Amino acid sequence: MELELSPLNLLSDNERPIVIAGPCSAESEEQVMTTARQLAMKGCHNFRAGVWKPRTKPGGFEGHGEPALVWLAEAKKETGMQLATEVATPEHVELALKYGVDILWVGARTTANPFAMQALADSLKGVDVPVLVKNPVNPDLELWIGALERINQAGIKRLGAIHRGFSSYEKKIYRNMPMWQIPIELHRRIPELPIICDPSHIGGRRELVAPLCQQAMDLGFDGLIVESHCDPEKAWSDASQQVTPDVLDYIISLLIIRDEHTSTEDIQQLRKQIDELDNQIMDVLAKRMRICREIGEYKKAHNMTVLQANRYNEILAKRGVQGSLCGLGAEFVAQVFESIHEESVRQQIEIINK
Repeated sequence: MELELSPLNLLSDNERPIVIAGPCSAESEEQVMTTARQLAMKGCHNFRAGVWKPRTKPGGFEGHGEPALVWLAEAKKETGMQLATEVATPEHVELALKYGVDILWVGARTTANPFAMQALADSLKGVDVPVLVKNPVNPDLELWIGALERINQAGIKRLGAIHRGFSSYEKKIYRNMPMWQIPIELHRRIPELPIICDPSHIGGRRELVAPLCQQAMDLGFDGLIVESHCDPEKAWSDASQQVTPDVLDYIISLLIIRDEHTSTEDIQQLRKQIDELDNQIMDVLAKRMRICREIGEYKKAHNMTVLQANRYNEILAKRGVQGSLCGLGAEFVAQVFESIHEESVRQQIEIINK
């Protein structure tokens, strides 16, 4: 289905990027007010803070709940900034709206649960408030779109998506793998939907926030939601990924904002070359698969198994070295040839089972 969308109408909608900033958690009235004042002085229009903090394991700081909303309301009154907080239940929605929260966002764990999303959607009927939906913890675009559709069907037209990366069992440079191709595909499918990047949760470390902000801008994202704390080292949750308002202001000031729509004859010519090369790639793949099917016929005639592990390992090793010499990333080359091998196996299985 197509989403019925209206502009978010945030205070910074007339500029790119939209910036929503504030601490991971509202820890105390002093911490909330100090951070809000510092961000307001730097020109921030939208203040975020977690009030309910579902943790992976019990026993950690899980937010102050309603008392923290009182502090946020005071910060809004003094600074004029709009307020944003995460909601996970209908009760959260009711309380957030009661205390004047202007922007609601839905966390990754909630997005992954259609029952929870439907309950939130039902609680939002008749309400006119911007709602931002984070991607689910696992890389499932359809689940993400389904969550957006549920909120939209409830009558929420000021809708946006937040890309915060995807959980991975493997520990790599990022806390959550960016997997940029998924928000890119979301934009292709729903081009009018604003997408906001969460570099804090993708990076997991404050030194990664700046390059991730720039990468989001290079990809045409509409805004950023960044965790900013007046004293990050003493933060009660996610201390390692928060930056001070001064540092955030410096990061934003250095961003290069590129025009998504500017196009010249030169780039059109380069794109034509890309199209020609893509056509050649498709031709080569088709020829490769024809040979794979011939091999499948041979294996069937000689009662051989489809999967030949030694041959597969040989291909990966050779192409990995070749890719490195050509300036291609090892992981990229492995993914390409794993996909090619998967399709080759599929076609050979079809032949053997005929």
